[in-house]
Amino acid sequence: MREKLEKLLAQGRDNALLRFGLGDAYLKEHDAQQAALHLAQATAQQPGYSAAWKLLGKALHQLGRLDDAQAAWTTGMTVAQQQGDLQAVKEMTVFLKRLQKQQAAQ
Repeated sequence: MREKLEKLLAQGRDNALLRFGLGDAYLKEHDAQQAALHLAQATAQQPGYSAAWKLLGKALHQLGRLDDAQAAWTTGMTVAQQQGDLQAVKEMTVFLKRLQKQQAAQ
C-alpha cells in the first residue's frame, strides 16, 4: 500500500489525503519519523483535516515529542469541533488526558 502511495507522490499527485495515507501507512510500519513528516504536510495542505491532526499527534507522541504532540492534538480538537467531528474530539481529549498524566508522572 505504502509503495503505491509513494509512487503517486513521486508522480506529483501531492495532496492532503495522499499525505494522510502515507502517514497512516508509516505509523502501521512503526516509522513514526516518516509518518510525522507526511502528516505535518497533510495538516499544512489542509489545516481543517482533523484526522490528520490526530495521527500527527500520535506520531509525535511515539517520537517522544510530547509538547508537539500536545499542540497537534489541541489544534486537532479545535478543528474537529469546528467541523462537528465529535468522535475525533473525544479521541483527542482522551489522548491529551493520557499525555498529561504521563507528563505529571515524570
